[in-house]
This record gives sequence, structure tokens and C-alpha cells, in this order.
Amino acid sequence: LTKDAFHNALRLDMALGCSTNSVLHLLAIANEAGDELNLNMINEISESTPNLCKLAPAGPHHMQDLYNAGGVYRVLAELRKANLLKESALTATGKTLGENLDNEVFRVSDNTVIRPIDNPHSRTGGIAVLFGNLAPNGAVVKRSAVAEEMLSHRGKARVFDSEEEAIKAIFAGKINKGDVVVIRYEGPAGGPGMREMLSPTSAIAGMGLDKDVALITDGRFSGATRGAAIGHISPEAASGGPIAYVKEGDTIIIDIPNYRLDLDVSDEEMEKRKKEIQIKRKTDLTGYLARYARSVSSADKGAIVT
Repeated sequence: LTKDAFHNALRLDMALGCSTNSVLHLLAIANEAGDELNLNMINEISESTPNLCKLAPAGPHHMQDLYNAGGVYRVLAELRKANLLKESALTATGKTLGENLDNEVFRVSDNTVIRPIDNPHSRTGGIAVLFGNLAPNGAVVKRSAVAEEMLSHRGKARVFDSEEEAIKAIFAGKINKGDVVVIRYEGPAGGPGMREMLSPTSAIAGMGLDKDVALITDGRFSGATRGAAIGHISPEAASGGPIAYVKEGDTIIIDIPNYRLDLDVSDEEMEKRKKEIQIKRKTDLTGYLARYARSVSSADKGAIVT
């Protein structure tokens, strides 16, 4: 688990357009290994790594299709052509990544599942980290699964303090085209546990609104999520992050190409809200959940227990 190994893992992550959960996992593993890894570094790698695969739900292909097309090593072989890998990094085989690739033989000529390096789906990686006054420490989105018309979006905030509240409103038909659904108090400490917001994103997509409605949260998402689903907002609501002070009807500005997530309110108004709005804390937690909520870090640090 070296710096070069994490570099290679992120290159592959971006080329495949993996789940946003991979960001949490890699941050946590790097911390345990004593290696430096942060959201800014992830963005730097994403900016220079082409997206070569669009697996479901971002595209029509599935894991079996990826395997049949040559699998992970064929994706790595494409990245190698552009000198994007640290080939001297030691792997679990006991050999370097470069040596492993030298021993691979690919007999697949189909380029529909794994695009060639010179004909990617996009010139940037599948995951992006957004910053702004709504996410000072970062937020994560799988941009490869976002409809082109939603990459930049301004919308009215529809605010919910739990996943269940949001689902109820979505099924009741209370979410309109253009809205930005805000689900807060679902972060590592606020949940506690940082649940996946798969049900609300699935409901939005199932109602045909994934090209018209965005969802932002301090929770996380499943790899099966598609649409403008922005998670891991840090700091989270339970820690007094800006998402805790969003009000119903506020304008939220999403600008994925420029890595921005902002709330259209003045600094003065935000300071006023901080004095007026009480942070919600769960007082009925006991045992391990209580200890976890007290000791877990923010999502931008990998949601690790310290």
C-alpha cells in the first residue's frame, strides 16, 4: 500500500467510472497505511484520466461484459498507452504492475465496452470532487452517470432532515422539475453510519426526473445510482456544516465542469442563520452507535473512527 499503488487505483477508478464509495474506501485505507491522500489529489488524477467505461447504470454494459472484454487489466493496458500508471508499484502477485501487464495477452477486438485511450467517453474521469460554500471540505459525484443537461444546474432547494422524509415527498409527487433535493443529517456522525441514498435516487430516476432533478446529501450513494446525485458533503449537517443551514426555497448552484457546489446566499445571511438555527442531534443513541457518532471523522477524511 504505497503512494504509487493508490495512484494506480485512482487511475483505474476514474477510467471505469466507479462508485463514489471508492473515494471513501481509498481515503480510509490510505489513512490506515499512513499514506497521504486527499480530495484535491483525487481531483487532480480525475482531471487527467479519461473515462473508458460506462457500466450500468451509467451505460448499457455490465460487469460480465467488462470481464468478457478483457477486464480490469485491459483497462490498465489502455491507461498504460498514455503513460498514466506507476508501473514500478508492487502488486499482490509479488510482481510490479508493469510486469503483470507484460504477461497479459488480450484477444478481444471489441471496443464498445472498453473504449480505446484515444476515443474515451470523456477526457476526464468518472468521479469529480466539488467544493464551494455549501461543501467547503468537498462533495463527491459520479459525473459519468450525470445527464449532460444536469452537469450545470441552478435549482430550488427542497430540504429534508432524513432519507425517509425525502422518499415520502418524492412518492407524493411534491418534487418538481428543476428542484434540488437536499437530504441532510445522514452523514457519518449524523446518521450515524452514512446510509446509502439509493431509494430516493431510484425513485427520482423511476419517475423520469433524473434529467431534471438533482439530489445532494451528506450521506452517500450506491454504485447503482445515476443522475445528478452529489454526496459526502463535508462538513456534514451534524457537525454544523453549511448544509445544516439550507432553507426551503434557497437557490443551489451545481457546476460539475468547474468543480463547484454553492448556496446562493450571502456570507452575512449564513452567519445570521448559524445564530438562529439549532443543529439537530440524536439524543437516544446508546452503546456502539453513540461511541461511533462521537468518534467518526468527516467523509472527506474517509469516515474513519479515530
